[in-house]
Amino acid sequence: MLVLGIESSCDETGVAMVQSQGVAVPTLLAHALHSQIEMHQAYGGVVPELASRDHIRRVLPLTQQVLNESGRSLQEVDVVAYTRGPGLAGALLVGAGVACALGAALGKPVLGVHHLEGHLLSPFLSADPPEFPFVALLVSGGHTQLMRVDGVGRYALLGETIDDAAGEAFDKSAKLMGLAYPGGPLLSKLAEEGSPTAYPLPRPLLHSGNLDFSFAGLKTAVLVQSQRMVAAGAVATFDALPRQQQADLAASTQAAIVEVLLKKSMAAIKQTGLKRLVVAGGVGANRKLRELLNAECAKRGVRVHYPELHLCTDNGAMIAMAAAMRLQSGLQQASANYAFDVKPRWPLHSL
Repeated sequence: MLVLGIESSCDETGVAMVQSQGVAVPTLLAHALHSQIEMHQAYGGVVPELASRDHIRRVLPLTQQVLNESGRSLQEVDVVAYTRGPGLAGALLVGAGVACALGAALGKPVLGVHHLEGHLLSPFLSADPPEFPFVALLVSGGHTQLMRVDGVGRYALLGETIDDAAGEAFDKSAKLMGLAYPGGPLLSKLAEEGSPTAYPLPRPLLHSGNLDFSFAGLKTAVLVQSQRMVAAGAVATFDALPRQQQADLAASTQAAIVEVLLKKSMAAIKQTGLKRLVVAGGVGANRKLRELLNAECAKRGVRVHYPELHLCTDNGAMIAMAAAMRLQSGLQQASANYAFDVKPRWPLHSL
């Protein structure tokens, strides 16, 4: 079975082709991705209308690129999958519209996929795929959740953020420091030059006794600390401070976020008694998070799995993979009904 997957939930247009056979883990044949980061930088964040229009421009050329690289034709595609939600409504409609139009033109069924399920199953695209059951840490710009995963479609929510997601904490803190959009990766790079213990920033809900997260208070603490540093240095803006001071605050911010993610993940492992952890989402590419999780999991005899680095952010491969695995498990059937809707808000555990 060949599944063509289209992702357009936010500011990346992704297309991929996945092949599944029997009960084996589906394999990725080709994928192509266009990021809109450069376009949105001038605005300091994603502009939904611009994102939607750019998806329209990119999706068909990317589809042709995937067909060329996979050596397959449109007529060979068995199912066209697309991101149904959650995400930006206008952006989601582009991918859904194109997928359903392709399905109708080819006379092939279509399948709407949950964006977070795509992230959740993306480590199955890696050279070291996990096995069920496992604890999953979903960390991205818009979501931070801990899930117990017993199989495809068998998800139990263990804890989630009550305000900002971890990715938002990275990006918003970076913006306070005057770093360009998207600031998270730039903050992490700057943190490599600083001391993680330079400033005593809070670790919200670290000792709450549950598996929920909160990062809004940390963002406020970063704002207050940066204002103090600017006043003490008698400069106009944070980026006018000596680079070492900037790096120290970046390192302290990263250390606070990573410690919360690490401790909550280990608490989830202890609570469930499972010995396998999957980390997915854009923040899963953070080098310090991977380093500390690897060390802690090794001490506890826990296997930890990540997507390949280039598949941590939004991409079509994870959508095609999630669709293939749902179809393979018999949980869902693709439909030849080409009327479609999208779900900008769609809790993963509702699946």
